[in-house]
Amino acid sequence: MRLLLVHSLSVFGIVHGAVTVYGPHVQQPFGSQTVTAASASYTGAATYDQTVLTPPPIPNPPPPTSFGVQLQTGGAATGLSIPQSGAFFGFSIEFSVVIQVLGLNSSFMQVPFLNLMANLRERTGSVQVRLGGNSQETATLVDSIPDGKSMEKDTVNTSNPTGTPPLLFTPEIIKMMASISALTNVRWYLGIPFYDTQNFQLQIAEVGEAILGDYLIGLQGGNEPDLYSKHGHRPNTYSPQDYTNEFGLLVDAVNADPSLPDKDVLIGPNLSGTWQPEQIWDTGFATDYSKSLITLAVEHYPTDNCYAQYGTGTPRNAQDMFPTYLTHKSGQNLVSPYINSTSYAQSLGKPFVMFETNTASCGGFPGLSDSFGAALWGVDYALQMAYANFTGALFHVGGQSDYYNPFTPPVTNQSTFNQWTIGPIYYSALFVAEALGSSNRSQVLDLGMNGGNEFTPGYAIYENGEPTRVALINFVSDPTGASDYTASISFAGGSTPAQVQVKYLSASSVAQKWNFTWAGQTFGDAFTSDGRPAGNVDVQTVTCDEANGVCNVKVPAPGAALVFLSDQALEESDPGPTMTFPTTAYTKLHNTATVDPSVLATSNGNMGTADWLAGTSLGSFENGARSGFARAIPSLGAVIAGALLVVRMAYAG
Repeated sequence: MRLLLVHSLSVFGIVHGAVTVYGPHVQQPFGSQTVTAASASYTGAATYDQTVLTPPPIPNPPPPTSFGVQLQTGGAATGLSIPQSGAFFGFSIEFSVVIQVLGLNSSFMQVPFLNLMANLRERTGSVQVRLGGNSQETATLVDSIPDGKSMEKDTVNTSNPTGTPPLLFTPEIIKMMASISALTNVRWYLGIPFYDTQNFQLQIAEVGEAILGDYLIGLQGGNEPDLYSKHGHRPNTYSPQDYTNEFGLLVDAVNADPSLPDKDVLIGPNLSGTWQPEQIWDTGFATDYSKSLITLAVEHYPTDNCYAQYGTGTPRNAQDMFPTYLTHKSGQNLVSPYINSTSYAQSLGKPFVMFETNTASCGGFPGLSDSFGAALWGVDYALQMAYANFTGALFHVGGQSDYYNPFTPPVTNQSTFNQWTIGPIYYSALFVAEALGSSNRSQVLDLGMNGGNEFTPGYAIYENGEPTRVALINFVSDPTGASDYTASISFAGGSTPAQVQVKYLSASSVAQKWNFTWAGQTFGDAFTSDGRPAGNVDVQTVTCDEANGVCNVKVPAPGAALVFLSDQALEESDPGPTMTFPTTAYTKLHNTATVDPSVLATSNGNMGTADWLAGTSLGSFENGARSGFARAIPSLGAVIAGALLVVRMAYAG
């Protein structure tokens, strides 16, 4: 049956034509029947949705394709950001998917996750990861769970429009986090449940501080409190002052807890954007609780796709939304409401973090959130936040029903034959990690280049007053090459290097799904990655025109280029091969003999298995399963016998 399952999944993985696929292994997001694409109606897990959008047309008028970029040197540059950590770009993982993403316990960690974190650690020194989201509010730490699991979900008593399940979890989750940190230097954020402010459950804080130690950055107090009344967790009159008062109760509880030696680890106000941050600052929140606050934070998404997922809110079409992400204005507009707050945080000596974000709340959009365009958007948005003096940005990771995941493990019953799927936002993370480097002194400047054209943004990265790297983005999608542009980089007050080195973030179209490349390496298609990039690193050398004082760098349409202005800048961002992790434990101990899928696909065993898992009529798979399985048995036996013969011959040799 395992062989049948492998083959049947490959049959329905790509759906061609205007069909709807049904079957026992097809997952549906809560509250929706199908997701309609241009060529198919798909009912499988959102993460693997085959929807491909149409790239927006070339802008009219098109952006200029040749222009100068002058960099100030010798400390003359103005408008630079505050010094930024290389670990600026991190992740927010929904608490309810921890065991799928991180692992079962401290002895059985997900190797792909370790590899993905190690890739970033090698470039930046550390990685910021938050475990939380809506599910943190209903998570309860217990000593043990009767069945021995480290986490258990109550899928009946869900809450919020997103169907958030209450959770039970044991200290083994925290121990697993510590083990991950020991291997990859991940630094963690956790959250204290905030629904019951008369009886705060501080066990997660107590155990977190005791086990994680310095690996714990801080503890969130309230997740999107400005949505509490909308989601039925507070009365309609709930206000910014009410939240501030409740946060004060949390401060008092933490200060009174002898099991919490570190009192200054709280994070707030974590607004979603329904309230403006200034409404909270006006209550005295940040000044009254300054001694308890380690970080000020907000959460924000450009828009939402809640109607498609849960039947609430405004219907939005992914194709119509696509062009709004492929412009520099997107990042600028997202950041502009927080400019006052980042300045305010600096005046208080506090970091200011975008604690949760991604392409759209409620899981993102099919064909958009999982496209190459989202990778370019993620690069521009993150660098725009860094330029605007945010001190970190955490991009959200959800479950199988989310399109925007930076990385997604296969569902449990497929984990013995499918690997992880790496989304576009993870490629964004690698780009930004190398752009900022590991010095923790990088300052970001929005160049406003090409006359401020919204489709060709660029950033300069400075260290100690000197430019070290330049990030160039081209949002235009044009397969003819006519929209590729050349940026002529010059150095005001400084000498022109003999050469620069360039890494490219590449794909054939902004609408492409998976198989993108960063510096020639890729994480492949859906279900194919173990967290390690595949292929040879491709760093291109551009010889500069020293006589005319320019380095001409070409940027494809679409694509992004990271220009390293010195060998030292390149070495600092990417010091060499990443230490990755082998699989040392297996979840499947019996019946592990495998057959080449190509052999199985061309055998007669193919006849019944196609019907076993999926069909074009709702309910048809049930009869197909019985008759198909019966027809498949003789041929399957022959295939297995052949495989066993090969194994026997191998041992005999």
